[in-house]
Amino acid sequence: MRIVVALGGNALLRRGDRPDADVQVANIDRVATAIAGLALEHEIVVTHGNGPQLGLLVEESAADPALRAPYPLDLLGAQTQGMIGTLLVRALYDVLPGHRIAALVTHTLVQADDPAFDRPTTFVGRAYSRKIAEGLARRHGWHIAEDGKGWRRVVPSPSPERILETETIHDLIGGGAVVLCAGGGGVPVTADHDTGALTGIDAIVDKDLAAAVLAEDLKADFLLILTDVPCVYAGYGTHDQRPVLGATPDDMRRAGYPDGSMGPKAEAAARFVERTGGLAAIGALDAAYEIVHGRSGTLVRPDPTVG
Repeated sequence: MRIVVALGGNALLRRGDRPDADVQVANIDRVATAIAGLALEHEIVVTHGNGPQLGLLVEESAADPALRAPYPLDLLGAQTQGMIGTLLVRALYDVLPGHRIAALVTHTLVQADDPAFDRPTTFVGRAYSRKIAEGLARRHGWHIAEDGKGWRRVVPSPSPERILETETIHDLIGGGAVVLCAGGGGVPVTADHDTGALTGIDAIVDKDLAAAVLAEDLKADFLLILTDVPCVYAGYGTHDQRPVLGATPDDMRRAGYPDGSMGPKAEAAARFVERTGGLAAIGALDAAYEIVHGRSGTLVRPDPTVG
């Protein structure tokens, strides 16, 4: 079975962890263990989040007096792909001796006229007081919005069209490699209609939606979205909270999960199942093997009454 595994941002940094390098190195073993159990039985492609790492680079770049302007998000995202990729490669070599493992910096095609560019909504970087945030916005041309803990930069999140390196990934899988790619949703680029020339975009592509597009194009059988909760919950955080163990794409959409947390994961799972007839699941990193074998997580399957 071919499985695309989408690791959440908590894979290397759990909630509350400091974004230090040694913390991420210490956390990588549990990620490698979760992937290894699947890689011994299936073809595996791994995507990953980069929120904490990207936020740190954004802050450092904005504060660097040697720069005339902060680095754009496409270049910072590429840096995080390289860093997280090398950590995963090292860890997987230890637990999968004899396996081929490849980490790719990959690019995600988006449309230049995507409506998301007119409505920046994705938070990036740390929270500031309103006064400081407004000063940074004036200095760097940022958009800002309130995020409960303070004021943060918001950026566009255009819809992913395709991962440009999909054919290369397909070839690597065919050669028996475990492939790590599309980190942080991939480096967002647009293509010139006449020449095909690529231009980096100061935006962030949702990592789960990018994983769903990649899984569809690779003709994967299963999209596995791993996070820090054991399954999807209806009424999460309320007295009426209850686990959702099985759902159809329509069920996932009707539930109205929040955009800032479970919403993109639910939509990614729904899209993949709807478009391919395959299976998707959402659950905890440490239960990856059990989720694929139907013993944990929330399974999203095609609606038997449709089609």
